Amino acid sequence: MARRSATPSAAATGSSTSVPTTSSTTTTPVAVPVPVAKPVSSTSSSSSSSSGNSIQNVVDNLLSHYQKATPQRTKILDAFMAFLVVVGALQFVYCVLAGNYPFNAFLSGFSSTVGQFVLTASLRIQTTEANKADFPAVSPERAFADYVVCSLILHFFCVNFIN
Repeated sequence: MARRSATPSAAATGSSTSVPTTSSTTTTPVAVPVPVAKPVSSTSSSSSSSSGNSIQNVVDNLLSHYQKATPQRTKILDAFMAFLVVVGALQFVYCVLAGNYPFNAFLSGFSSTVGQFVLTASLRIQTTEANKADFPAVSPERAFADYVVCSLILHFFCVNFIN
């Protein structure tokens, strides 16, 4: 960067013969790389498609691992739990759309569905091979017997609640 002397320039003094003086130190210009801007439209579409593609890959990997590594008993319990979720959602939608005149019946049916889901989740946890260390004294037969007894008690109370 060039420094100018304190003497007034030609434009300031009105004379055309005076020339500004510079000091002896000069600097050389340095080339600075300028980043190249990418178009916005192609960046947003490629990121959304790669995001959608990565989500699809995650879902595909999850399903393939579930199908390969999950035992048949656990898959059956998972299917029953999915069925219970659908039944509970249908009961709730029916209650919202058609009304809840026999409210005891709705509460009994919905609590039966939720209770059975909780008992099934408990059975799934107790019978999964990965959880054997957490339940060393509980055999799969004992867990199933507990499940059946608790289901009978649950449904006994639900039937009595209907009135």
